[in-house]
Amino acid sequence: MTPSTVIVEGLATDVRLPDGGGPFPAVLVRTPYDRRRHRAELDAWARRGFAALAQDVRGRYGSPGRWRPYDGEGADGAMTARWIRRRPWSDGRLVAVGGSYAAHCALAPALDAPGDTRSGTRSEALPDAVIAAVPALGLAETAREPSGVERLAARAGWWAAHGDRRDSEEDALAKALAADPEALAHLPLTGLPARLGRDLPSWPHLWRARERGRLVARAGGARMPLLAVGGHHDPFAEDTVALWRRWGGPSARLLLGPWGHGLVAEPGPGADPAHRVPLGDLYADWARRALAGDLRPGHRGAVALGGSPLWLPADTEGEPYRPRLRPLRGASFTADPERPVRSDDLDVPRDGTPDRCLLVTPPLPRPLDVVGTAAVRLRAAADTPSADWAVRLVALDPGGRAERLAVGVVRRADPAGRAAGFTVGLGRLARRLPAGTRLRLEIAGHHFPAHARNPHTGDDPVTATRLLPSRRDVVPGSVALRLPVLRSRPRPTDPLQEIPR
Repeated sequence: MTPSTVIVEGLATDVRLPDGGGPFPAVLVRTPYDRRRHRAELDAWARRGFAALAQDVRGRYGSPGRWRPYDGEGADGAMTARWIRRRPWSDGRLVAVGGSYAAHCALAPALDAPGDTRSGTRSEALPDAVIAAVPALGLAETAREPSGVERLAARAGWWAAHGDRRDSEEDALAKALAADPEALAHLPLTGLPARLGRDLPSWPHLWRARERGRLVARAGGARMPLLAVGGHHDPFAEDTVALWRRWGGPSARLLLGPWGHGLVAEPGPGADPAHRVPLGDLYADWARRALAGDLRPGHRGAVALGGSPLWLPADTEGEPYRPRLRPLRGASFTADPERPVRSDDLDVPRDGTPDRCLLVTPPLPRPLDVVGTAAVRLRAAADTPSADWAVRLVALDPGGRAERLAVGVVRRADPAGRAAGFTVGLGRLARRLPAGTRLRLEIAGHHFPAHARNPHTGDDPVTATRLLPSRRDVVPGSVALRLPVLRSRPRPTDPLQEIPR
């Protein structure tokens, strides 16, 4: 059945009601990616007894106005929540749902609604429950790593597709790269819109955003249940976990699988058939129990162990394990931004001037279940006033096939030539590594084009027009890889039972 389209305070909104007289609990999706793409999803919610709504955010597709990403979604979401609750088909209960940018739209009214005092009474502006999948929490969170390093390729692709326009052109960056494979390498990066043949006035504004963590900081004041869903291979996995940990509502659930940004539609390395969860059924089951107040209090959830069929409780964390590392080459190397180590290539040059420091472990004598946050500690020096240190952890199977496990990047401004000790976080892992696997650790000065190149001049990488090579020296014996490893047989769980419990 085709949903009816209504205008809610100027915003185009599709409404799909269940069969029967109602009233019904409601589900709201606010999206910049065209509400009409959600019609099958609205039908699925309606079949499960929910009034389902999908709305184009201000300035996108059917909604007039100017779109300013991550600005004003709290106010528009709160306004729409009030409108829904005043409809005769509404029973007054509302779940805000969304993935990626739409997850920001779901969270913003819950954490940022104007005029909300979060008293004991329910505000019409607030949802009663939130489902946030692969949440893109804000402008700064999407633009930069926590260390400040710019996420170039992902932001260039997103802005080329969606920025400063009413509709989307999903393959805009791919077309530009087909015409000029070096489109992301030209300087300055602020000139990218011209290379796309587009007017993108918000592109420089993106890189001025540096305030991270606003929504996560406010999550402690939340007063409704949360279901946070993410993937180990999603760039926002750390934000998903941080949101879940900080959430102050009566209950918070985490579902983290071996998926990319597309969740079950995008299985990553290590995914097993047991990790293909029916998300629609799970969301609806959780939403019914959340609205009824039937969820157990506290923080719970399920995390998939990639490379196995297992799901583990979300609070599972391994104990520190430091595998022995053998240096291969590149204790001294040159980080040349004209020839950067690439993020899209796991091949390592075997000759010539080293462009990275390489270390490797012996083959694992037994399988390792790595669950938790990994990090590398090292002592190193650069001969330039600004230097990025990109650390990549790669698994090599007995046949030599390489698979990236984790990447971390930090920016340092140590005195030139003076060695300093520091830690590079590699994020969360949940992976079973088979016996015979070797781990390769790469320490480089760049990870391009996933991340912008540090020009080594001290200039802003986004506006820099000059690049300098940087001499790097890693202190022998200083590199320590810390992995969180389970010391005993893991305790399994079932996400279909754990999440709505």
